[in-house]
Amino acid sequence: VQLQAFGGGWVQAGGSLRLACVTSGRVITSSTVGWFRQAAGKERDFVAGIRWTGNSPYYADSAKGRFTIAKDNAKRTVYLQMSSLKPEDTAVYYCATGPTWGGRKHSQFGSWGQGTQVTVSS
Repeated sequence: VQLQAFGGGWVQAGGSLRLACVTSGRVITSSTVGWFRQAAGKERDFVAGIRWTGNSPYYADSAKGRFTIAKDNAKRTVYLQMSSLKPEDTAVYYCATGPTWGGRKHSQFGSWGQGTQVTVSS
């Protein structure tokens, strides 16, 4: 499976952005797509995940109440709607896929997209 992340950009604090992760190739329907982010000089952190089958989104504490992950199976695309953005949300956002629903470690996700930069100014 191949993944491409789109939708990053610059936004003022309090604003919104929607990221899209477009998948192609062989998708395992039981797999999970996750969003991660990596700020400059920091580790890559889990943000949100969702399984292709059914729904069952799950989030990092930092994303709860502000970010929403959703999927469009027909378009093979997973979205991350981000609202009430803060400067600390500034990072490169990556999407990835892995076999384990509920996984939060980047080692649990085997295929990665190229990342898209999100910059939130104060």
